[in-house]
Amino acid sequence: MPGDFPLAERELDNIVDLALAEDTGHGDITSEALIPADLNARSVILAKAVGVLAGGKVARRVFRRVDPSLRVDIKLADGTALKPGDVIGTVSGGARSILKAERVALNFLQRLSGIATLTARYVREISGSRAVITDTRKTTPGLRMLEKYAVRMGGGHNHRLHLGDGILIKDNHLAALRARGMSMPEIIARARSGAPPGMAVEVEVTTRQEAGEARDAGADIIMLDNMSPEEMAAVVKMLGGRVRLEASGGVTLENVRQVALSGVDIISVGALTHSPKALDISMEFTADKP
Repeated sequence: MPGDFPLAERELDNIVDLALAEDTGHGDITSEALIPADLNARSVILAKAVGVLAGGKVARRVFRRVDPSLRVDIKLADGTALKPGDVIGTVSGGARSILKAERVALNFLQRLSGIATLTARYVREISGSRAVITDTRKTTPGLRMLEKYAVRMGGGHNHRLHLGDGILIKDNHLAALRARGMSMPEIIARARSGAPPGMAVEVEVTTRQEAGEARDAGADIIMLDNMSPEEMAAVVKMLGGRVRLEASGGVTLENVRQVALSGVDIISVGALTHSPKALDISMEFTADKP
């Protein structure tokens, strides 16, 4: 299901442990020098900007990996719309442990919520059109499944999860095979013969003529690469309804609605995961009095 968390517990622990190792692998010298070992505290995780939450389960896991005795209560579900002042969750227990986990937990929350927030903005921009917003494979190494999950929390869809998740014949594939004298029909036929039964074959094109060739050669999906909305509309008029059409390249918040109104079915946006702004989320800390 779109909202399902994508990682098994062990897979999530591997990611969390790697993040903790780079930040706490040599200890937390400041807290260890200043904070009494028996001091307890309570922290509140707060939204400080308008956005969409993603990563609550990851943040909770960070705190519990640092100290299983910490009490972590994530109050809002991923996908929840946030406004400044909303309480995302609370953490209570050993003050040293809370401080040790704070930065890594917030890094995950801010990054993933930033992706969900940006995705939601794109989705709102194309409201009422037939198109859907999808991500790409332009993700942070090691964090792809989490980042694509955040896209879904923002109302978007996932494109290929990995290279084994679908056939996408891109410009470099075409160049390599055309250098050997292969035509578009031959390339698509070769791809289909090597694909699992029922797997769609998608082809990237840059002109209306190439789009027609790809359709005639039997492509299931045609990716219109860096075309203007006017060029896309012409391809839709020529091929619409006979093959699924994807817009890719150069899509921004400023032009995505125009792209959607061209009539394409899919709009893939690399910016969702390669350049989102982290959502402002903070943690307010209160130590218990002796």
